[in-house]
Amino acid sequence: MRRIKPIRLRAGMTVDSLARELGRAGVIGAGRVAKAVEIIAEMFSDESYTIFLSLSGPLVPAGLRLIISDLIRKGYIDALVTSGANLVHDLIEAMGGEHHSGSPEADDERLRERGVSRAYDIYIESRVFQELERFLYGILDEIPEEKRRETPIWGLLREIGLRLRDEDSILRCAAFRDVPIFSPALLDSMIGIPLWMYSQRRMLSINPLRDFEHFAELVYDAEKAGAIILGGGVPKHHTLYMNTLRGGLDAAVQITTARVEDGSLSGAPLREAISWGKVKGTRIVDVYGDATILFPLIVAAALERVEATFT
Repeated sequence: MRRIKPIRLRAGMTVDSLARELGRAGVIGAGRVAKAVEIIAEMFSDESYTIFLSLSGPLVPAGLRLIISDLIRKGYIDALVTSGANLVHDLIEAMGGEHHSGSPEADDERLRERGVSRAYDIYIESRVFQELERFLYGILDEIPEEKRRETPIWGLLREIGLRLRDEDSILRCAAFRDVPIFSPALLDSMIGIPLWMYSQRRMLSINPLRDFEHFAELVYDAEKAGAIILGGGVPKHHTLYMNTLRGGLDAAVQITTARVEDGSLSGAPLREAISWGKVKGTRIVDVYGDATILFPLIVAAALERVEATFT
């Protein structure tokens, strides 16, 4: 047993100072956040780690876009595993579209009449998706036909990213940093039907099995493998599942609001993944709460700790 020490706040304290105070208490959510900072700082500072960032939920339109693109730009992320929706919203921002805040209690029938779609309190004009379709078709037309034939999803996303001008785009940053983006459920997003429609008039054939080849190469080549998992669903499972090829992740942090009682993968604690060979070791922690709050705080503290080490 260890004595629980009370948290002390001070005016002007840094994010890492706060995280260390949470660690002094070391229990319940405070203890989990402090451990998450410790594990992520360890992964960021150890070049032997191959780090996978898994994204589920409306994290890009909710404001995390620049954090993700900056982590990729600075070399902290080696591969991104994400829902198609987050890439859709990155493209919307890249083409000059906007997301707005609104009331989660609005009349959805009236929003529909006004041409507004919502994800809780995130609002977006429906016309943007029509503009996105034209924007995407223009990019696809620029990609040589041979690169649109039997393309892996990550390869198609790279080609799209190389043709974006927005330097804050996740797709662009990943393409120019040679960081692959894996999106196994890409077609289950607002660009799924447009991609299918494009394939009816021009060459576009996607071979997702080729994504496994590249993902497997990263996993096999990893001296150590670590993951930061935001939310659940397909991105979480794909990240864990592919790492069974090496006997599991060496370290992982999960931030989730999902519950464990229904037995779903989204709510499963990381320790459960040990039984499947998806995770190994004790450098794991589940942090329960809203990723739009916790991820910025945890990453800010971890980066402060890492950058202090190398200055």
